[in-house]
Amino acid sequence: MRRRIRSVALPLRRHSLLQIAIDGALVALAYWLAYRLRFDGPTAVPDRYQALFDATILPVVAGSMLVFVAFGLYQKWWRYVTQRDYIRILQAVVIAALLLPGYIALVKPVTQVGRAGDTPVTLPTGVIVLYLLLSLAFVAGMRFVARSIHERPLTGVRARKGARGLLIVGAGDGGRLVLREILRNPELGLKPVGFVDDDPTKRRLRIDGVKVLGTTTDLGRILEEAEPDEVTIAIPSAPGVVRAKVVRECRERGIPVRTLPTVFELLQTGGNFVQQVREVQVEDILGREPVRMELNRVGAYLNGEVVLVTGAGGSIGKELSRQIARVGPRRLVLLDHAEDNLFHIQRELEHDRHVHPSTLAAVLADCKEEERMREVFDAYRPTVVFHAAAYKHVGLMETNPVEAVRNNALATRLMARIAGQGNVKAFLLVSTDKAVSPATVMGASKALAEFAIEAEQARFPQTRFCAVRFGNVLGSSGSVVPIFRRQIALGGPVTVTDERMTRYFMTIPEAVQLIIRAGGLSKSQGPVLEDAGGGEVYVLEMGEPVRIIDLARTMIELSGLDPQRDIEIEVVGRRPGEKLHEELFNPDERPQPTPAEKILRAEREHRAPQHVDDMFDQIGLLVLEGDAAGLAAKVSELSAASGGWPTRILRS
Repeated sequence: MRRRIRSVALPLRRHSLLQIAIDGALVALAYWLAYRLRFDGPTAVPDRYQALFDATILPVVAGSMLVFVAFGLYQKWWRYVTQRDYIRILQAVVIAALLLPGYIALVKPVTQVGRAGDTPVTLPTGVIVLYLLLSLAFVAGMRFVARSIHERPLTGVRARKGARGLLIVGAGDGGRLVLREILRNPELGLKPVGFVDDDPTKRRLRIDGVKVLGTTTDLGRILEEAEPDEVTIAIPSAPGVVRAKVVRECRERGIPVRTLPTVFELLQTGGNFVQQVREVQVEDILGREPVRMELNRVGAYLNGEVVLVTGAGGSIGKELSRQIARVGPRRLVLLDHAEDNLFHIQRELEHDRHVHPSTLAAVLADCKEEERMREVFDAYRPTVVFHAAAYKHVGLMETNPVEAVRNNALATRLMARIAGQGNVKAFLLVSTDKAVSPATVMGASKALAEFAIEAEQARFPQTRFCAVRFGNVLGSSGSVVPIFRRQIALGGPVTVTDERMTRYFMTIPEAVQLIIRAGGLSKSQGPVLEDAGGGEVYVLEMGEPVRIIDLARTMIELSGLDPQRDIEIEVVGRRPGEKLHEELFNPDERPQPTPAEKILRAEREHRAPQHVDDMFDQIGLLVLEGDAAGLAAKVSELSAASGGWPTRILRS
């Protein structure tokens, strides 16, 4: 960090001294020229005004510098001057010019002897106006020149010998940022060959000397004619279909393609902008446009609250913790039974995201243990609970059905009941689309968890309970994406269960944003939710389902390999209970709109709390006995009576 030279009133940096010296010289020049221009030449200045100039030049320069410092003109390098800084310059120059006649009238530095006695010499209005205009032109112009040289060096777009040709997709702010960074840093070894942009008004324009060659529809032709060595997608908000089109055209010609990092990625890693351009990932080209919300607005209800996140070390729990920490909770309690995961998220929040340790509490505990959970609630008294703790690996839960039901269903009911007894304001369950017409152990256990939330809402009306149901999230431990990545890294084969299988996908940050937004809806009393008395199930709109075999091919291509030639795709057949297509609503549920974009509410008949209690009592006894076969039969029986699930869900 640069040392600062501190004055009594205002802080100055080391580079400020050079800037003040230059501005002082420019102000002096403007003052001198104002006299010469007003009186048509250096010899035409009357003696009395020449004396006035000689007497006031130093006070004018010193006073102007004090005004400039007061307006903060020396708090940054001139290369980073913005439009707001130019407004400050205008204000400072006007104030300095207006202070000049006031100083002369007050101090009377030069007087003239006349018949009426000594008369002070005043400054002509023309000199004041010329001084103001010249000062403004010189001071603002010097900063403009400094920024222009920095943004576009005098050498222009001439690249060093052997530089790689770069085609930039996107001629907006992101594309200009990439171009400027290339011009500033010739050591990057890049030379821009053109822009591609879908805005018809930019066609054939030149941006900083680089031509817009056409739209993404013309990309094939542009790649053939411009022959770039690589392509950069400089549109962070580009929809997946656009990215997919660019990647496809480039892969066909063997041209590497990369994408601009998001602002969040830049803040995490820092460093040179263009050097951080990363490879295109599968998340970039899935074809659905992610929802972007103002987190501070949609998560405002968490400000000042004590928020408990269970499963805080898991993929969803980690992102929940990151985003909740940004909206200013009074305390964030991270709960997980996995020591390593809990340690990593606590360390990330404290050291990487600078969350003050006094607002964090890391609790190593298991949600299945009632006594321990009551201790946690008594110690921290959370006001909002996000229950993300769950077992999610479908195959593993099939072979461990007792633990699946114990952790996903019984533990959820326990947490919800303790929250209700503790007068928690809001309790949100993170659910899954596999709870819809469940055909697997994991799905059945999460469906039971949704039943439990509904029953506890009737028992504790002062607490707003809700569940948020969504499909697969990219990069989570239960997602197929990391499995495919490992298989590709090992040289294949990539295993797909069925060529017809489809799944819904969204990114973890987007899913968590919507979860937090849904938590705010559970507190809403708006007209859309008038008939919702709590215990709602919110469903995230997941876009169009993606064929798993297409996902496998895309991931192989993004690795620079050819499906079936370099990496084999092997169809291994569906596992028992695995569905071809996941659904978001049960047959007896009706989608209803909510005030939030991309969030629906599943309207359904409420089950009697006593019926749900009886169901859990029977299941709980079988779990306690470890009777997997009896549990399978009982869940099948109860499910058939509670919504028409498949006749066989759990297997011993």
